[in-house]
Amino acid sequence: MKAVLSRVSILFFGIAAFEASTSFAQSGWFWQNPMPQGNYLRAVAAIDANTVVAVGGFGTIIRTEDGGATWTVQSSGTTKDLLGVSFLDRNTGTAVGTAGTILRTEDGGATWTPQPNPFGDSIFLIGIAFIDFNNWIAVGGYGLILRTFNGGASWEDRPSGTSSLLRSVSFGDANTGTAVGFDGTIVRTEDGGVTWTPQSSGTTLFLSGVSFVNVNTGTAVGENGTILRTTNGGATWTRQSSGTTRFLIGVSFVDANTGTAVGENGLILRTEDGGATWTSQSSGTTEFLSGVSFSDANNGTAVGGGIGVIFRTTDGGATWRFLTRGTTNYLYGVSFVDANTGTAVGWFGTIVRTEDGGVTWTPQSSGTPNQFLFGVSFVDANTGTAVGTGGTILHTTDGGATWTLQSSGTTQFLRGVSFVNANTGTAVGDQGTILRTDNDGATWTLQSSGTTQFLYGVSFVNANTGTAVGSLGVILRTDNGGATWITQSSGTTEILYAVSFVNANTGTAVGSLGVILRTDNGGATWITQSRPAGVTWYGVSFVNANTGTAVGYPGAIVRTEDGGATWILQYSPTPEDVFAVSFADANTGTAVGRFGTILRTNTGGH
Repeated sequence: MKAVLSRVSILFFGIAAFEASTSFAQSGWFWQNPMPQGNYLRAVAAIDANTVVAVGGFGTIIRTEDGGATWTVQSSGTTKDLLGVSFLDRNTGTAVGTAGTILRTEDGGATWTPQPNPFGDSIFLIGIAFIDFNNWIAVGGYGLILRTFNGGASWEDRPSGTSSLLRSVSFGDANTGTAVGFDGTIVRTEDGGVTWTPQSSGTTLFLSGVSFVNVNTGTAVGENGTILRTTNGGATWTRQSSGTTRFLIGVSFVDANTGTAVGENGLILRTEDGGATWTSQSSGTTEFLSGVSFSDANNGTAVGGGIGVIFRTTDGGATWRFLTRGTTNYLYGVSFVDANTGTAVGWFGTIVRTEDGGVTWTPQSSGTPNQFLFGVSFVDANTGTAVGTGGTILHTTDGGATWTLQSSGTTQFLRGVSFVNANTGTAVGDQGTILRTDNDGATWTLQSSGTTQFLYGVSFVNANTGTAVGSLGVILRTDNGGATWITQSSGTTEILYAVSFVNANTGTAVGSLGVILRTDNGGATWITQSRPAGVTWYGVSFVNANTGTAVGYPGAIVRTEDGGATWILQYSPTPEDVFAVSFADANTGTAVGRFGTILRTNTGGH
């Protein structure tokens, strides 16, 4: 084993227990936006013109068999980041990633099986290449090269002659392969990966991708627009002019002349003369592209980005189609009135609506593209109110076909809103702001909260009885429609972001540092139920006194079915912030969050 192998840490609260106690095969939460999913994609393998597999953050594996028209999210069985993928044929493939992760499939990804490595989770692997069904090579941190000769039943450490990180590996035939990495490192094997010999790259810049089409002809790309070419098996490497100083991450050649490189700020470069000239192609994005793979000269796929962007070409890159669908704006609020009908709101006046349980989400015009919307409350399929920055209040009586700006009388940010019927609602926000309407928002009246703390959440169970929560653990209660608000003792100074009451007595509040508070006497006493380390709860939704769900960071979802006596962590397909959740019944719920995340469950999250 070379030097001391460094471990890459994934910060996720309770991740060991999380993985051990979760069944990934029957996960109850699934992606609805962006589609096909919203995690960063790190690598892609084109098996043929129609069949492509991509891998990425949080154990993401997706597959298409129709040229990207539809994608299937496959169960990887891990939440570790997957950084590399390679397929021998339609069925046989391997993915590698952080914490020593090696996964193998022989059925096209219907099942992925973890494989052992000699160093356990103390390593990370980035590149993977097949030689044949039994022989594969993986490369990674600190010059690590692993080889299997029995289809992954066992992996052996092969001396690489370097301690630099190796990021990519490519074979020109069964015996001849090249790996590249930090500090311009290039190493070569001519015996199927048993021994490796350093080569001179002529650069100290980071080389992040390599592609060989035969034993002699290969291209490496990397930092500062670096492109290196060899036609003699790496005896010499010649620098080519890329025309850019952007970071190039991935490269894919289909023959000696035809290749594509991708990288920083959506950069795509194409050559059809072996790199004598490289031409920039339009991707239409500024997202980081981290992987590219072509099955032939015309058909290729590029992936990357904070939301798992996917681009596809069928004409050699003359045009690239953006396949990722849906909004990527942060969504902060969500409200469902039944299992099918719901609305989510967020950045830049974003409003999206579904009437089919989230199968489709349709953008609506808020008329406020410069404002952020933080909260939304619907009382029936047609009547709803959204609130946000600058005292923004929007109202609809036609299911969002039109939204009307109402006069709030304040410029304070409004963070939460709760309506109990078409006429009666309360909005809360910064500096202790509380507003009340009893006439469908025709007029909003400022109420005295008695505090200057920011108020983030509010929940009313009838026209008179409501609770608001906010910074420094503030909890306010009214039993007379807000004519007076009484401060209650929360027993905490943490920020409380959300509150959910199911009747006048029974409610739950959640907030920073994992705090979950419960009352069964209208807030006369609040009891701490849970405080897991490393978590912030942003949203909570109860459908009855016993059954509720809280969501937060990092991608955390917990469920109780006994009034909070126990909270069970559920599988979430994202590690990103989840800001709000709304359940229409005990089984049917929707959660929204960062980068346009919309998650859905029809099974109570089980």
